[in-house]
This record gives sequence, structure tokens and C-alpha cells, in this order.
Amino acid sequence: MYFFISVFSKPSLDASNVDRILSESPSIEELEDMLHGGQLSCNHVDEVWPNLFLGDMYMSHDRYALWRLGITHVLNAAHGKMFCKGSDDFYGTTVKYYGVPANDLPTFDISPFFYPSAHYIHDALSTTGVFVHCAVGVSRSAALVLAYLMIYCNYSLVDAILKVKERRWIFPNRGFLKQLIILNNELNYKAQSK
Repeated sequence: MYFFISVFSKPSLDASNVDRILSESPSIEELEDMLHGGQLSCNHVDEVWPNLFLGDMYMSHDRYALWRLGITHVLNAAHGKMFCKGSDDFYGTTVKYYGVPANDLPTFDISPFFYPSAHYIHDALSTTGVFVHCAVGVSRSAALVLAYLMIYCNYSLVDAILKVKERRWIFPNRGFLKQLIILNNELNYKAQSK
């Protein structure tokens, strides 16, 4: 089955509240300092959560290796980009594919893909393994994996980063970090409102 995300709505945040919300979290600079340290390994694929694999486009082209890992779902965070093409034509009937056409630019709004991608990962993990990738597996795909851990596993952004960094070096760009900070605070606000 082939899925492609174009535009999904998410709860919008009033622009006047962004500065206040950002001040309640670690700064982008603090997150970048945390990302610089720790695990420096970056393989073609790393299991960063049980049955959740994060990796690069090289691994996405190796159907046999995906099969050996028990992966039946692929989320491509660089859908349609150079060398990151994916579809049912490539994976056949044994792997379900989900494409997110994200650009690895600080100005790109990846946040509309946080919830749909998290739902896809969650549903895939209820049965078997999922592989999330982009070109290098450190920015776009990492941002979506962090969002999943925050949305479904109730991790804070800092805890999600630390968890993933136990297994793989990641470095989402500054724009993605800012959007993840906003998600972190939205989730904190929802939790406190209950």
C-alpha cells in the first residue's frame, strides 16, 4: 500500500505565543550542544527504539537488508527528492510505503507531518518493524522519529533526543528544532490541562 502526505492540518499555534512557548524550553543552542555530544556513530541503519529503525537512503534501497531486519513499513522523509524515491513499484506488496516530501531546510515547515508520521509509525509498530529514513538519516527523518517519541511515548524533546542518541548520531536542522520545541510545549500544555 502506498501513502503520500501532501497537506495535513494540525492544531495551529497563535504566532503571538511562539516566543513565550519557546522561552519555556531549552534553547535551540542548548539542544544543539546536546546533539553535538554523545554517540557519534551513524550507520546506514540503527534501531533507535524497539523495532523502529532510523537510517539513510542507501539502506532504503536494500530490500534484502530490510527484510532481514523484519521491516514491513518504510517512512521516507525525503519523498521525491534526488535518490530518495520510493513507491509500491519498488517495495512490492511486502512493504508498506509512506512518503513525506520534506526539504532539509530550516525554513521548511515539517510540523504538519509530525502527527500523520507519528500515527503511521505507531500503527506499524503494533505489528512489526518500521524504517524511517531521509537522505542521510540525521535531520528530516530524525525530526519525525523525535516527534513520534514525544506524541506516543510521552517523552519530552530532551528525553527523546537522549534516547535516540543512545543508538545514533542525529542533528535536525535549526528550523526543525524550533518546531519540535513548539510541539514539546504544546504537548506539555495539553498534559497540564488534563
